[in-house]
Amino acid sequence: MNRNDFPCLDVKVHNKPLVYFDNAATAQRPQSVIDAVANYYTKTNANVHRGVHTLSGEATDQFEAARESMAKLLNSPSEKNIIFTRGCTEGVNLVAQTFVRSRISHGDEIIVSEMEHHSNIVPWQLLCEQTGAQLKVLPFNDDGELQIELLNDLITNKTKFLSVVHASNSLGTINPIKQIVKMAHAKNVPVLVDGAQAAAHLTIDVQDLDCDFYTTSGHKMYGPTGIGTLYGKMEHLEAMPPYHGGGEMISHVTFEKTVYSPVPAKFEAGTPNIAGAIGLGAAADYILKHGIENINKADTELLDYATKKMLQVDGLRIIGTASHKVSVVSFTLKGVHPHDLGTILDHYGIAIRTGHHCTMPAIKHFNVPATARASFAFYNSKDEIDYFIECLEKAREMFV
Repeated sequence: MNRNDFPCLDVKVHNKPLVYFDNAATAQRPQSVIDAVANYYTKTNANVHRGVHTLSGEATDQFEAARESMAKLLNSPSEKNIIFTRGCTEGVNLVAQTFVRSRISHGDEIIVSEMEHHSNIVPWQLLCEQTGAQLKVLPFNDDGELQIELLNDLITNKTKFLSVVHASNSLGTINPIKQIVKMAHAKNVPVLVDGAQAAAHLTIDVQDLDCDFYTTSGHKMYGPTGIGTLYGKMEHLEAMPPYHGGGEMISHVTFEKTVYSPVPAKFEAGTPNIAGAIGLGAAADYILKHGIENINKADTELLDYATKKMLQVDGLRIIGTASHKVSVVSFTLKGVHPHDLGTILDHYGIAIRTGHHCTMPAIKHFNVPATARASFAFYNSKDEIDYFIECLEKAREMFV
């Protein structure tokens, strides 16, 4: 677990060393991930599953080994529960349009939380428009913590599904997923968990959580873009219809009838993102090798250090003060628009995110139009945080 494993951190921005505090948007990739992708393209570039020649066999072995690595990372009961997707967004849409759509009708209800990313809101809105179902919202308090005590009353005999984020990308809040799943299951409501932010920071055990579905996104967890996974309980995956039709997901086709391949192939129509999957497997292996508990410890130390320092800056307000957070700090600085702040910090070589972070309802809760967001990974340092604080002070002085 070494900063030197991540070559992009060595670049300079405006002739200054890069300080990369935009990890919640996309994390950097270690050399092992880059090498795994390059090795596929340079030594085993072939399609998977369909060829009898050597390169196809080697590519297939690497592709399926990546599935096994993700299964191990999530403690899935089998690699067959792991479906490769383009990321969390596709995973949510897949579940919405297959599992949930087949069991929902006019007047039924779907529950999401107030802190969801747009990718865990819009697919459910689309489904509600298609079916006449209703979207209900579990709110959070002013600390950015879900009001779990309201969930039992929010769930009715019309509630057919609940979808909730594990860790908020804008507030940093870590939600009590095991408790939420237990409460929902007590009323026979299945649960999907959006794990986009959690996979890079937290130990994830889908069997212990007992969730019905869990999504991950590769680029948030040191892997390539355009790749992710959907975990599902096997009884659900076997009962669900395919999401896409095409090659690979079939065992027999006539013009009268098609017989689909077993899970997971049933949900992986067409040529997959082979290089992306192999790179994702390498990212999972990197996390497994170094230990998610060690990564979490380093992230948390940075979060605590940064939070303490930021609270000493005049006019700085932290948005989202939950007691359990991943290493994400959204904030405003009095008199400085977040977009201006982001531009100024960029000239000092500091990369942060500004805006609503694809969580407009969550940001609206705090009556601010936008926030700045600093998000840390284990390869960041306290020295970088000190420099960040210095530059925040300089930016504030420019607008006094």
